[in-house]
Amino acid sequence: MPMRCAVLDDYQNVALTMADWSRVTGDAEVTVFNEMLGNTDAVAKALQGFQIVCLMRERTPFPRALFEKLPDLKLLVTTGGRNAAIDISAAKDHGVVVCGTDGAKHPTAELAIGLMIDLARNISVENARMKAGEAWQSTVGRDLFQHTIGILGLGNLGGRVAKVAQAFGMRVLAWSQNLTPERCKELGVEYATKADLFQQSDFITIHMVLSDRSRGLVSATDLSMMKPSAYIINTSRGPIIDEAALITALQDRTIAGAGLDVFDTEPLPRDHILRKLPNVILTPHLGYVTQDGYKLFYGGTVDAIRAFLDGKPIRVIS
Repeated sequence: MPMRCAVLDDYQNVALTMADWSRVTGDAEVTVFNEMLGNTDAVAKALQGFQIVCLMRERTPFPRALFEKLPDLKLLVTTGGRNAAIDISAAKDHGVVVCGTDGAKHPTAELAIGLMIDLARNISVENARMKAGEAWQSTVGRDLFQHTIGILGLGNLGGRVAKVAQAFGMRVLAWSQNLTPERCKELGVEYATKADLFQQSDFITIHMVLSDRSRGLVSATDLSMMKPSAYIINTSRGPIIDEAALITALQDRTIAGAGLDVFDTEPLPRDHILRKLPNVILTPHLGYVTQDGYKLFYGGTVDAIRAFLDGKPIRVIS
């Protein structure tokens, strides 16, 4: 009898077109869920009897309570190499193998640059005004050339953003808790203190992994040091910024605005105040959502399922 395989949170209904699922359909019956299933109890109810579950990033968390409610679960595949929303210890305790996939780094960096350009040149604002039949040319944009970008986190993603910013002729500052002057020198970036970065940057962009150390890393104090003309961009994880402090800064106009792809709660509630603020550009966590990125994710998912069915799990997360 074939195993039952659930593919969760396929919002765009593209999972089955992004990879060759015929490699596993002879041994696994694949069911795709396009909508979010809800809270832990709702997820557990929907997934009863499934031996394999495939996740798209952190869209559906897998806490210990969920593993306890799914006794048939044998394999959990997450797209990407890590997933902070999975209780790995609970998976081990329940005998569930957790596997990851490869993932592209450039799409998120590209989105961060896109949000910066949109903020600087008021693209979304002017587009909406033109379609509404309003006045021609209502805003004055900002230059990137010879202005300063501050990058929080100079790893793979932050490094990509730095190179693009340099191509625009921007001054690039960087800071993180473990950043070294040597890494900055390697990329031709100025090594800054956290305070200097917030005080001097015209644009600040975050490229850090969410952890206990980075949660709430951007505080009300940090935001208060920003120029009134400066913007902050977050394509990493929402809780890295103190959301309440950010909302206050945006409402009080102590900063010029923000470009946000990630939020404390996702999907962002329909009545959330961020949806109503005029100086914020919002995108629904699109950092990794590209055709090539999805092909890599879903192709890796099929690889992981096939390897598990063959008794040789790959990219096991421990």
